[in-house]
Amino acid sequence: MRIDLHTHSSVSDGTASPADLVRAAATAGLDVVALTDHDTTAGWDEAVAAAEESGIGLVRGIEVSTRFRGAPVHLLAYLPDADDQALQAELGRIVAGREERVPAMLARLRELGVPATEEALAEVSPGNRVTGRPHVADLLVRLGAVADRDEAFARYLADDGPAYVDRYAADLTTMIGLVTAARGVAVVAHPWGRGSAAVLDDGAFAVLADAGLAGIEVDHLDHDARARGGLREIAGRLGLVVTGSSDHHGTGKTGHHLGCETTAPAQLERILDRAASLRSPTTLAGKARR
Repeated sequence: MRIDLHTHSSVSDGTASPADLVRAAATAGLDVVALTDHDTTAGWDEAVAAAEESGIGLVRGIEVSTRFRGAPVHLLAYLPDADDQALQAELGRIVAGREERVPAMLARLRELGVPATEEALAEVSPGNRVTGRPHVADLLVRLGAVADRDEAFARYLADDGPAYVDRYAADLTTMIGLVTAARGVAVVAHPWGRGSAAVLDDGAFAVLADAGLAGIEVDHLDHDARARGGLREIAGRLGLVVTGSSDHHGTGKTGHHLGCETTAPAQLERILDRAASLRSPTTLAGKARR
C-alpha cells in the first residue's frame, strides 16, 4: 500500500484543483492521499467527491502555520472536525494575517521597481482561498522579474529578503491543543528541513508530545539521511507516529512528485486509531477514512 500524507491543491499554493490532485494521486499508483492545504479546509468536499469516484483513500488534513520559541513550524492536522469553532477561529486569524501580508509585499516590490499589483496577482492565482509568498513568486515569474519560484524566494521573498513581510502564526502548543480538541491528530511537518532544527530538539519534542503531538514527518525531501535517523530515534523514544510525504505542490514545486516519499501502512493505522479514540466509530467510518 502506497500512502502520501502531505499534498497541496490550488486552494492554497498547489497548482491542481483538489479533484485533479486526487485523480493524479490515483494515476500515480497511490492507495491513500492526504489533502493538507495551508490553513484551510476549503478543498475537502471537492477532494472527497473525487476520491469516491477514483477509488482512492483520502485523509482530510490541514497544514497549519505556527510558531514555537520564535521560529516558524508547520503542523499537519489530520482528520479534525471541520465544524469545530475554536479551530476555525484560529485558522481564520492565520488566513487574515496572510491576506494582510500580501498587499504589503506587493508594495515593497513596487518600491524595488517591480510592477506588482493586486490585480496582476489575481490573474496568476485565480480561485485561491489562501494566498501567500508562492503566489507572489508566480507573479514575479509572470512579470519576467525572475525565472522561477526558487529565484523569486532567493532574490525577494525569503525571510531575509527585501520584500519579506512577517505575518501572524498560531502558537504551536496552543494549536496542538486545538487540533486535539477538534478530534484531530497533530503531526509536525518537515521539522528539521527549514531552519527549525535549532528549536525542535529532543527536549522540545518531549514538551510537544506532552501537549498532545502525535507524530513527526520524518521522510521528507528536506531531510537528509542523518536528519531522518535522528528524528526516527526521537519518535521511537517518545512513542510518536512516523510519517513520510511528498509535500506535493504540482508544478509549483519541483522534485516533489506524488509518492516520492510515503508513509508505512502501520503508521497510518496509528493515526486512524488515534482519531477513532477521539470520536465515535460511526463518525470515523463515515467522515475520516474518506
